[in-house]
Amino acid sequence: MTDAHPLTDQQLERYARHIVLKEIGGAGQRRLFASRVAVIGAGGLGSPCLQYLAAAGIGRLTIIDDDTVDLSNLQRQVLHGTADIGVAKAGSAKAALKALNPEARVDAVRERLTADNAEELLANHDVIADGSDSFATRAVVADISNRLRIPLVSAALGPYEGQLSTFRGWEADQPCWFCFAGEATDVPGRSCADVGILGAVAGIVGSMQALEVIRALVPFGTPLNGRILFYDALSQRMRDIRLPKDPECPRCRPR
Repeated sequence: MTDAHPLTDQQLERYARHIVLKEIGGAGQRRLFASRVAVIGAGGLGSPCLQYLAAAGIGRLTIIDDDTVDLSNLQRQVLHGTADIGVAKAGSAKAALKALNPEARVDAVRERLTADNAEELLANHDVIADGSDSFATRAVVADISNRLRIPLVSAALGPYEGQLSTFRGWEADQPCWFCFAGEATDVPGRSCADVGILGAVAGIVGSMQALEVIRALVPFGTPLNGRILFYDALSQRMRDIRLPKDPECPRCRPR
């Protein structure tokens, strides 16, 4: 949407609290309308991230998740309800987002993202938000984001903590996800089913993930490019560290 397509009266009212922000304004809101964001996972992180992106007026959302809603999910995956148990998370999430904002265009993809389908599913998006639950999936997403030159807002959770960053590894001075995680692999017995998770932590970190997606689309403030933000719910503290580009990273070093 461009300036040639002015906001309707209903849009002016719905997004009024964005529009009065000088950093966003009407032009920024129109930019959000014109944006396309892919969210990997409609679980603990994806639930709040998707809710705030839909509410913000992101023009098109793609939800990629092959799982179904389970009773044990509802303690933290607040996009779904008891009536959704057994339903595909992608479809349940789409219904909830359309109820929240009927203007939202939502594509629900009930597939597991793999190296074989990642490029097809993620191409032509402006930002990718990864809230997946395995290093294998994260590595595929990170590799494709580098290849397609799409900003990657990556978040992860522990029992009482979370971490968040934005990766633009194709840029000469910016690290990629592999500069941070290397060739990390999944460790048996370390899933949230095994170690637990405080539900509200997912809400906090997933909401911050949505904020960083919006920041990537309508720049304001200081982005998390080249920084990792850590949240600790036990001490109720946040800290961030600089993440330099690894000159020997096999995934993003200049060729």
